[in-house]
Amino acid sequence: MGSSTDSLGSQLDDLDFAILTQLQDDGRKSYTDIAKALGVSVGTVRNRITRMVNDGTVRFICRPDAHQVGFHTPANIKVSLRPSALIEQAAEMIATFPEVYYLALVAGEFDLDVDLMCRDQEHLSKLITERLHKVPGVYATSTSVILRTFKLSFPDLTLVKPGLKAPSE
Repeated sequence: MGSSTDSLGSQLDDLDFAILTQLQDDGRKSYTDIAKALGVSVGTVRNRITRMVNDGTVRFICRPDAHQVGFHTPANIKVSLRPSALIEQAAEMIATFPEVYYLALVAGEFDLDVDLMCRDQEHLSKLITERLHKVPGVYATSTSVILRTFKLSFPDLTLVKPGLKAPSE
């Protein structure tokens, strides 16, 4: 039995992947432009995108530049929890922090990987000391302040769907 990602990936056909590839560079690309690029009808593109939105395959979001909007201290925090029975409860609590935009259970030295955006170092310091360390089970943390982002994107879909044509091809 494959993972949920495997089963989801198997529900998508070549046209779904081609549409997603078209949207990766510009999530606002028109149905008409996508249809023209792929040689299908606008209705087909609209129906496919609607289905993928409804089933949770794709979600359209606006991601502003953190520094441009006032988040001058983005950070990554690794969190170790004890006992491990508290991992789910802690993850649910940390997920409610408005600064958190990515939270994952990970294997290795730490249990959770948390990416967040803070206004400044004081904001980050208070988040760690006054909120994060008060979450039941939080045993240890390791914080890295993100100084500069060199790449922010989703991996190329051809990695899971070999032979898929890139939008520029």
